[in-house]
Amino acid sequence: MRVGNITNNQFFLELNEINEKIQNNFLKKILYETRSVSCDVMLGDSTTKTIETFDIKNVENFLGKFQSRLHEWNSQGVVYSSDEDLRRIFTKSEIRINNYVLSLHISLQYHVLLYYKPVQQVIDLQKKLAELIDRHGNSESKYEDESDRLIIEKLNELGFKDMPKQKLFELFYNDKELAQKIKDMINESQPDVVNIQSRKNELFKELDNLLLETFHATPVMIDEQKLVNGEEGCLCNIDLEVVDNGAKQGLVDASLINEENKLLIKQNIKKILDVILDNNS
Repeated sequence: MRVGNITNNQFFLELNEINEKIQNNFLKKILYETRSVSCDVMLGDSTTKTIETFDIKNVENFLGKFQSRLHEWNSQGVVYSSDEDLRRIFTKSEIRINNYVLSLHISLQYHVLLYYKPVQQVIDLQKKLAELIDRHGNSESKYEDESDRLIIEKLNELGFKDMPKQKLFELFYNDKELAQKIKDMINESQPDVVNIQSRKNELFKELDNLLLETFHATPVMIDEQKLVNGEEGCLCNIDLEVVDNGAKQGLVDASLINEENKLLIKQNIKKILDVILDNNS
């Protein structure tokens, strides 16, 4: 059962009242932790500009407080996930209260934008890369265009002669050890091309090391479906489940919860609010 759902039960209404305070203060906290800061970056054409980003470490520290402050809860800690430029930072915790389980899921979904650091080294590396491509671009293209011929040539050198071309290629692609041997032979016969490609890879790697991650978030409350759909936003979900025959069930009958468990459930939900309010100070 999701705390905050529409209900007529008095106990659940009391939980909803606490949850409303949690949601409002949680959003305020996310707004604060994703506050914009200016950052100078460089574009691919070497021009520089100032953009707005935020410090994801602030959000990580905030989420980490739930693990450190909710001592009796089981937590997986703060976790990051990524899907290309879409990122998510979240934490999940739960506590067993006799025959009930109270769980908490907090998440922020945001996007990452990549820029170069605004340093002269980026311009120097781009210049070296451009010069290398201008001087040797044709040699690599020729190497790629002649790859089929070179494969057949090296197979013939190894004694695979008088075979149809299709059979030769099947032999090459189906025998990994032979394929690697042929590739090594081709590379040894084309040292200049191999060196050029190696140098290009080095320059690209150096440029990658100068990339700068910047972040964009939309601090609005979303549900789990929007989270799955890849929308930016945040959520703070609290669920109450009952354990029946060792399995958790989402359908909770409030009339079966005794007063002791009601008190413990309410106290633990209030602890979530306390963590958020403490972080707001």
